[in-house]
Amino acid sequence: MSGLTVQDIVKPENLVYKKTDLMTDKTLSYCPGCGHGTAHRLIMEVIEELGKEHETIGVAPVGCSVLAYEFMNVDMQEAAHGRAPAVATAIKRVWPGRVVFTYQGDGDLAAIGTAETIHACNRGEKIVIVFINNGIYGMTGGQMAPTTLPGMKTSTSPYGREVIAMGNPLKITELVAQLPGTYFVTRQAVHTASAVRKAKKALMKAFQNQIDEKPGLSFIEIVSNCNSGWKMTPVDANIWMEENMFPFYQLGDIKKDGQLIEKK
Repeated sequence: MSGLTVQDIVKPENLVYKKTDLMTDKTLSYCPGCGHGTAHRLIMEVIEELGKEHETIGVAPVGCSVLAYEFMNVDMQEAAHGRAPAVATAIKRVWPGRVVFTYQGDGDLAAIGTAETIHACNRGEKIVIVFINNGIYGMTGGQMAPTTLPGMKTSTSPYGREVIAMGNPLKITELVAQLPGTYFVTRQAVHTASAVRKAKKALMKAFQNQIDEKPGLSFIEIVSNCNSGWKMTPVDANIWMEENMFPFYQLGDIKKDGQLIEKK
């Protein structure tokens, strides 16, 4: 390292990674180890690489990512709880040339917003929906969500989710994939470098679909941990997610180019 300066190290040809300009400098409000920050970064990287930073409008939800508009340096609109797909629909119809996306958690999208989600997908609105699924209500106290796994303990199911009494977890992504209005439906994760690359590729395809005016909606689920809600360290939460969430919420494309993908 003798004689090597900082300027030598940070030369463009030596640069491996840098923060996208579309993420603000505001400190993220998420718990350490949460996948929200990585998902935010990927979306903003994709928008920047597509050169659509001045044409993009995001819709923030109610939930852990209620302050997403403070972190994403593009035009953002806040929506009432669960209503992001309806707001995004209005924006896209008024400004069809804009790139429009929603960013929602499972409580927002798959509970109070179930109707808005399903109908936007069924109508084939030309938007991107990004759905973060951590199987719990992360912001409001760790209550059971529609996506909570059987037997999974939460503050409102302290002995575990009982299917007979509480119903089965809602696989909302498989559900919307059956609707004729969805064009691209996939489930990804962001807990490893490999998963991040796959998630970014899926997000790039989703936004490119919208730019190319493909006939329908792109729906990206990202399975994430909630180490605070699950009462685990970030490392243990990722291990638990791999061992429990992924077998139930299997990663991969479910619908591509308007066609369901047959599972082998």
